[in-house]
Amino acid sequence: MATVCAVIASTHHPFYLRASTATGGDRPPFADEWVEKIRRFRETLTRARPDVLVMVGSDHFHQLWLDNMPQFLIGKAPTFDANWYNEEREFGLPRMTLAGQEDLAAHLLRTGLDADFDLAFSNELRIDHSITCPIITLRPDADLPIVPIYTNIFAPPLPQPRRFVALGRAIREMVESWPSDLRVAIIGTGHLSLELGGPRQFGPHGPDPDFDRKAVEWIATGDLNGCLREVTLDSLHAPGNATHGFMDFMLMMGAAGENVTADHVDTLDLFHTMEAYFTWYPKGSGL
Repeated sequence: MATVCAVIASTHHPFYLRASTATGGDRPPFADEWVEKIRRFRETLTRARPDVLVMVGSDHFHQLWLDNMPQFLIGKAPTFDANWYNEEREFGLPRMTLAGQEDLAAHLLRTGLDADFDLAFSNELRIDHSITCPIITLRPDADLPIVPIYTNIFAPPLPQPRRFVALGRAIREMVESWPSDLRVAIIGTGHLSLELGGPRQFGPHGPDPDFDRKAVEWIATGDLNGCLREVTLDSLHAPGNATHGFMDFMLMMGAAGENVTADHVDTLDLFHTMEAYFTWYPKGSGL
């Protein structure tokens, strides 16, 4: 059976590539520290020696819209075109073509349905920065096949936080049941407190530092019970109008396991958001 060699969770700031490659007066004062944190974070994936990446993210209304909004969707295709014009224009993100792993995608769909998750799928999915930014930071050569999984964190009605946790657990079990000798890293990206287009967007840190501190502690220690006691669909409005992306972090906590301490934890306060990076090496991963 396949080996889950790493479970990784991070934010996905689209400005990283431009900030990290800027020079001279265009280089932000925080760029060097950010680059060093990303280099250490990247090594946690390299050390795991993955063959395949399962990538969990959320479409930012690029391909999925209110005419057809699945709650959970798996991309099932031999290749995926990536990044959109506005991402190229605003953030300097390159157009990319990423290889898919169709056998694993088909396995996740079949076993997911059998586990009572009515997963949608797409053979023509084009992906955006929620998945490409983690690839840029963690695997810039983009040389590994992926299975993209999209969650709905933007368009109500949303799934409950506990459903994200349950899906994370299921993804881990489904990957481990895949009849393959390949090593699979499960990588998911979300937000801590985040405000988009609101009055708290451009502060010196995220809009709710208290929430961010609690969130990092929940994730780093695998405190799912504490997290689920406090986090609801209603409560996530308070830390910022886009904080429902935190449910993708909760999904990754489900994949990592309850009360499992992360092997790598790092954060960076970055003008309007806290960036956060976590890696777990499951038992049996060979590390």
